[in-house]
Amino acid sequence: MTRAYIEHVNISVSDPDAAAAMLIALFDWRERWRGPSQMGGRTIHVGDDQTYIAVYSSTAEVQPPKDHRKGAPLNHIALVVDDLDAIERKVEALGLKPFGHGDYEPGRRFYFFDRDGVEYEIVSYA
Repeated sequence: MTRAYIEHVNISVSDPDAAAAMLIALFDWRERWRGPSQMGGRTIHVGDDQTYIAVYSSTAEVQPPKDHRKGAPLNHIALVVDDLDAIERKVEALGLKPFGHGDYEPGRRFYFFDRDGVEYEIVSYA
């Protein structure tokens, strides 16, 4: 059987530079690529050697269809980290508000919204 993994997630944001900076600050990721989008606007890829999040912003002339705007149908992006408490401190230092703390099998977690309303779930199985 072939092993599948998520290579990337592409999300619409108001400011790709700010969204990329947030992801780099929180997860010690790096910018993999930046450039114009095929559909207009621009994209920055932020992640590691295997996976990344593409943060995309359209131009005023090119807007995503209403049923494909951020938050719909996406509920949240979940990321696994080794040190949940350290990431929560980073989230708070960026002025973002953690919520929905849970400690149940198989791990601990919390959630936060970025400045564009994208919801992240941060999980630790440590």
